Amino acid sequence: MLRWPAFAEARPDLAATGRSLFYQVGVGLGFLATTRADGAPRVHPVCPLLIEEGLYLFLIPSPKRDDLLRDPRCSLHSFPTDNNEDAFAVSGRAERRDDPKLRRACAEAWMAERKLDSEPPGFDQEWLFEVLIDRCLATKTTGWGDYEPQHTVWLAAR
Repeated sequence: MLRWPAFAEARPDLAATGRSLFYQVGVGLGFLATTRADGAPRVHPVCPLLIEEGLYLFLIPSPKRDDLLRDPRCSLHSFPTDNNEDAFAVSGRAERRDDPKLRRACAEAWMAERKLDSEPPGFDQEWLFEVLIDRCLATKTTGWGDYEPQHTVWLAAR
């Protein structure tokens, strides 16, 4: 599993694609897939945060957070775009991070993206997770209805 900086070093082209698709509306948006206790998949919208140190998620008390505490395997997929079928997804593990300095750096970046001066109510209840990457899929298209999309699959060295 790689942290985002190592992934970006290994595949700067894919990292640039991922950043542009996660941040297509100015703040990070994506869908997080986790595994429920009964083994079924669960998908929820989240706000991924890309900073120099890595790819992070602040998660409220929720079923998806409980899923990750029980089984850290996950996938993070970009939101659909307005003008094509381009897509980006990473899969791996989400691990809780409790370092106060890292949390502060992530909180400041999250607030800066939203042009906030302070944390919103309840933000202190959110836990910080880092997404570690095992694989990536990037899809490039020429627009809606492209019958020959270009898929790039990347796997971390085993």
